[in-house]
Amino acid sequence: MQIHLSPRHMVLTAAIHSYVCEKVEHLEAMAPSLIAAHVVIMHDETKKKRYIVKVHLALPGPDIHAEDAEDDLYAAVDLTVAKLAQQLRKNKTKRREAKTHKLRVAKEAMKRGLRS
Repeated sequence: MQIHLSPRHMVLTAAIHSYVCEKVEHLEAMAPSLIAAHVVIMHDETKKKRYIVKVHLALPGPDIHAEDAEDDLYAAVDLTVAKLAQQLRKNKTKRREAKTHKLRVAKEAMKRGLRS
């Protein structure tokens, strides 16, 4: 998976880079089909919440987005990754339920075909 980091109005240090990459790579265990991640980290001193983290995950099918703003950069990254993990779990559940539904419908159709 490719991870692209874009800092806005701040300097991207090695510590920030490694922390964000480590957190985003954990998402790949949840969805091995991840293609790429684009992370935008913004620093804004005019607002109360100073750090904004936006993440865009490219997947086969619809992409997933999450955003969070906090005073602490690392907290913002953690909360954004938690939101993405929740969305990935929901997506996986939806796919699994759709598959079982199709199988159930096919079984019922087979039973009806044998009875007729």
